[in-house]
Amino acid sequence: MENFDLAVIGAGPGGYPTAIRAAQLGASVAIVEKEQLGGTCLNWGCIPTKALIAAADTFARIRHSQFAGISVQEASVDYAALIGHKDKVVRQLQGGIRQLLTANGVKQFPGLGSFKDRNTVRIAGAEAISARKIIIATGSTSATPGFLPKHARVVESRGFLALSTLPKTMVVLGGGFIGCELACMAATLGVKVTIVELLEDILLLLDPDVRREVRGAMEKNLGIRVLTGKALEQITADDQAVHGRCGEESLSAELLLSAVGRKPVTTGLDLENAGLSTNERGFIEADDYCRTRAANIFAIGDVTGKIQLAHYATAQGIVAAENALLPKPRKHDTLVPNVIFTFPEVGTVGLSEDDAKRQNRVVKTAKFRFAGLGKALATGETSGFAKWITDAATDQLLGAAVVGPHATELIAEATTAIRAEWTAQDLGRTIHAHPTFSEIWMETAHALHGEAIHAPPKRKA
Repeated sequence: MENFDLAVIGAGPGGYPTAIRAAQLGASVAIVEKEQLGGTCLNWGCIPTKALIAAADTFARIRHSQFAGISVQEASVDYAALIGHKDKVVRQLQGGIRQLLTANGVKQFPGLGSFKDRNTVRIAGAEAISARKIIIATGSTSATPGFLPKHARVVESRGFLALSTLPKTMVVLGGGFIGCELACMAATLGVKVTIVELLEDILLLLDPDVRREVRGAMEKNLGIRVLTGKALEQITADDQAVHGRCGEESLSAELLLSAVGRKPVTTGLDLENAGLSTNERGFIEADDYCRTRAANIFAIGDVTGKIQLAHYATAQGIVAAENALLPKPRKHDTLVPNVIFTFPEVGTVGLSEDDAKRQNRVVKTAKFRFAGLGKALATGETSGFAKWITDAATDQLLGAAVVGPHATELIAEATTAIRAEWTAQDLGRTIHAHPTFSEIWMETAHALHGEAIHAPPKRKA
């Protein structure tokens, strides 16, 4: 049996950075992965979806380039070739992770890992290994409702990404981030899409003004039907289509995409052998230091039931590695930017207006629309806005939202400013290059104080 200072179970966006950080600290490290290096994010989530979404965005720009005097008579998409590009990107990144792990001296074990005891990990098809410290990073997987028929025309996100052709029509069950992203991509490439969401609106974690902006663009610009407040029932599938009822309306489509959430991956871990168990929701509980109830075992990422985002898992993993190996523990950060690659994009971070209401906090907010930016007008990307949420008494930046062009990149500045505990005045006085999209944060900060240069003053009562 090989012995290590630290073993990591799972090589996704949480697991492999954990292993590399531990190796940087001088530990002997093993990593166990039952499928592919990079986990869901690289293989069936973040990366492949963004490859498809980027292509769809390029296609949309070509088709709507008349504003700049560019005319393209016929534009078409070879979806099979696009899938080939997606697969090439995934393979390249898989190879990159393998090289990084090897270069850092991390020993890789393919196979399902499970606990024999608190210090021993069994690996399917191989001998067991032992480690002084173990970090669980097994992530999550798509949650498919039991009422859906098992049929080739009914897929979850992983199955959707494996398709070599797009359907002509598609029903998306679930109006969360994954469902809306894939709906936007498909609709941009010509698929007639209907979203069915049981709750009162899509993207409910967003403030109402941000939701309205996204939903309005999806319906008006992409032709997506959004049906909310009703369940999809009486679902059947045959060789031609999937059928169901939403309220009084009958729906049929060539494909049904289930995007109703994710569940933790704990099956086969044999947690009880390590003195661990899952909570009532199926997650492994870990504290702010990534520690579980077993003193030498840590857990990070989606499997802990906290924020289910790849970059959060990475941040947790680095902290977990340091806490497992260094004498002075530190908490993982909780200021986590959230990005949604819909058309338009969305980025949020920190306190939302809804959060403030629930906490009875007195805040001040202001918005500035992209249409007031020279760069936005020059590039023909004028839809959407940015919003600051500040403490009404101190002017400290507490939260931000941006919906519109490059929102997923722009949110980084807001995250940095909030983490640094800046005030809106600090941000407003920071010189931003012109002409850029990032000027929207400066303009929005000025708007909080009624000093926006490129917006008309509010009428006095």
